[in-house]
Amino acid sequence: MRERTLPILAGLMATVAMPALAQDLSIGLKSEATSMDPSFHQLSTNTQVLLNVFEALTKQDALQMVEPSLATEWEAVDDTTWRFTLRDGVTFHDGTPFTAHDVIYTYCRVPLVENSPSSFTIYTGVIADMQAEDDHTLIITTKAAHPLLPTEIAQLPIVSAETLGAEDTITFGPDGTCEGMGDVPQSPAFSSPDVAVGTGPYKLDSYTRGTELVLTRNEEYWGGTPNWAEVTMRPITSDGPRVAALLSGDVDMIESPPIQDIDRITGEGFKVVDALSNRIIYLAMDQEGEAPSISGTDGENPLLDARVREAISLAINRDAIAERIMGGYAQPAGELLPPPMFGSNDRPVDPYDPERAQELLAEAGYPDGFEITLGTPNDRYINDAQVAQAVAQMLAQVGITVNVDASTASQFFSRRNAQEFPLYMAGWGASSGEMSSPLKSLVATYDAEAGMGVTNAGRYSNPEMDEILTQAMSTIDDEERDTLLQQAESIVLDEFGIIPLHYEQTVWAMTPELDYEPRVDQYTIAREVVPSEGEN
Repeated sequence: MRERTLPILAGLMATVAMPALAQDLSIGLKSEATSMDPSFHQLSTNTQVLLNVFEALTKQDALQMVEPSLATEWEAVDDTTWRFTLRDGVTFHDGTPFTAHDVIYTYCRVPLVENSPSSFTIYTGVIADMQAEDDHTLIITTKAAHPLLPTEIAQLPIVSAETLGAEDTITFGPDGTCEGMGDVPQSPAFSSPDVAVGTGPYKLDSYTRGTELVLTRNEEYWGGTPNWAEVTMRPITSDGPRVAALLSGDVDMIESPPIQDIDRITGEGFKVVDALSNRIIYLAMDQEGEAPSISGTDGENPLLDARVREAISLAINRDAIAERIMGGYAQPAGELLPPPMFGSNDRPVDPYDPERAQELLAEAGYPDGFEITLGTPNDRYINDAQVAQAVAQMLAQVGITVNVDASTASQFFSRRNAQEFPLYMAGWGASSGEMSSPLKSLVATYDAEAGMGVTNAGRYSNPEMDEILTQAMSTIDDEERDTLLQQAESIVLDEFGIIPLHYEQTVWAMTPELDYEPRVDQYTIAREVVPSEGEN
């Protein structure tokens, strides 16, 4: 009964004819959302939950193609001016009407969200002005030509200005500040259903951190009646209990079942679907100056030397990780986005060459290697702690002693952003489905105010790459932009500014009565889980 999808840009799956399904749905999640505030943390575990409650002007389908959502259409009036026609007749969960006023409030609120671990200013920083022509026509002016605006605003779900206490008129200032915002609620307030008010197919009923999140059907949803009367999403971070919950019937669906348990799951009659994702697992290195937790280098930071960074890459056997640690549910990566996605180079994977790695370390002045700490989450990515341990063992073979510091995702992200790790392993899913997403976030020179490099905790910086990336993001011509993105990525990878490891293959398991089209962005979205309709 196992069902498989082809690699990326496939995603079509077969279905199995089964009896009608009950009105409730329960899902076991690998990781828990950290907030119900849609503008707090750009994290897939948050996004996949929030997209059931909130909606943006545009949305992406399972293959990241942009589609209308709260905006029915849009057009580029000129290189820097966009006109969005908003959907009429839409109301928020509390009955307040959706208008252009809510969009302006949402975008103005983004830089006012405090303590964001990964700020959404990466998307709003390009906006120079916003004006409502009327309640359902919005004009957005960008600071420069920005062809990705319709794609990127899919990451900006709309909240209700009236519900959150905004004034009747909001003025967007030339410096990006807005007047008329009122007392802006901060993220903790969104745990309440009275604050977490969206336009989506489901309403927040309750959010009990560490236990469950319950959604109920929005009977007034503009897009039609949702499939489920109630959806319960339970964080079950340990693999064994998550599988047990599915097999025992406690949940109807789980994400990321352990690779070693898939045969058992299918043998019990459950359905499994999978697809290659756009998520890159990578190593980032401190390239700012003095780095913590490094010894055996006479106080120097060896990661500032490109030869050392190349040695680290060549010491890693990516094929072994994909096959032995990931059980074949991963693809070794040579770049930050799997080909043939937009902006990728079809670059080969760095070879496994420990002898050359040792030579490079000696050339750089470290013939005996050194000792370093590798930070990693242990509950965020597929087999993340095991992958980190494998990397540590491989680096040990060339003389680099690695101490793995594994912690829960929430602890890891906080410590990473505080730059506690000289070397860390993390993942990135391209929200836009093209190369500017990882380049802008992971390797652009850090500038929080401009929304550049907001996840670049290693502080890699190359002004030439920044210039090309900026040019690419303001180039309307798709072919030219593709070429520029390829050039920008090549600069980073040629000097080993970041080290790609592998692309994750995402797996879901569920009862045979359900269908789910695998998403390349790895989101588990309850609104897209449907009752099985029969065999194709």
